[in-house]
Amino acid sequence: MPIKIDNDLPVKKILEEENIFVMDENRAMSQDIRPLDILILNLMPLKEDTELQLLRSLSNTPLQVNISFIRTVSYESKNTDKDHLARFYTTFDKVKRRKWDGLIITGAPVETMEFEDVEYWKELTEIMDWSEANVTSTLHICWGAQAGLYYRYGVKKVPIGKKFSGVYEHYPLHKKTPLVRGFDDTFYVPQSRYTGVDKDMIVANPRLEIVSESKITGPYLIIGDEGKNIFVTGHPEYDTVTLDQEYKRDLGKGINPEIPVNYYPDNNPDNKPVKSWRCHANTLYSNWLNYYVYQVTPYEL
Repeated sequence: MPIKIDNDLPVKKILEEENIFVMDENRAMSQDIRPLDILILNLMPLKEDTELQLLRSLSNTPLQVNISFIRTVSYESKNTDKDHLARFYTTFDKVKRRKWDGLIITGAPVETMEFEDVEYWKELTEIMDWSEANVTSTLHICWGAQAGLYYRYGVKKVPIGKKFSGVYEHYPLHKKTPLVRGFDDTFYVPQSRYTGVDKDMIVANPRLEIVSESKITGPYLIIGDEGKNIFVTGHPEYDTVTLDQEYKRDLGKGINPEIPVNYYPDNNPDNKPVKSWRCHANTLYSNWLNYYVYQVTPYEL
């Protein structure tokens, strides 16, 4: 899929070097098609890393996708250059007066906090409320999934005792469900979190359906209201080295983290990590865009 992004976005050069089809604004203007307009609320601290990860995964269908990034105004990022935010991000107030095909709400490193104690919680809930009438389908990732399940469906977050860190085996529950179409009997997903979601509350809610899970980390893909809301409790978009960077960061903080499971050859952090999840990650994003956005959104929004 060609993805249309700002000509000057720094990650554009990296994507082009990886042979990912990136369409600049000039060429996009000449396309006689109705592209998908996808809004990304990027809550991660290292925003440029997350931009690159998501754009990689959104670039694997024949659809043209226009990407726009928004940030919170109730909390100012301390880990991303202000000039970058000013140049490539806008705010909810600037985008809320129109319809969007899709919205992605990323994770955030605030999962041990109560939702209501997060500085931008009120702003986030306003965006989720707005999305119900103005977005065809919203994809929630990791903490964004926990927040969405809690606010939209009352599903509680639960502590898990220790951090899930590594690449865990998962499996689809309903292979004919479009979200997991093309998935193998088992597949791998990076996980990096201290909390989970209450599976019993999900199962008891007729508006929610678990379509993939792990015997260790629990529910992974949950569909709400037949695809209006989709929740991804892991990080399929992660780069090969992301867990390695997190592990070494935590070591530097004196946290004494466990070695990420199923990640380093011979379980040795001195070895280069093995990427074992990219194909299923790309299939997941492709299925979301095709079956829950493109096939549902009318040509004229």
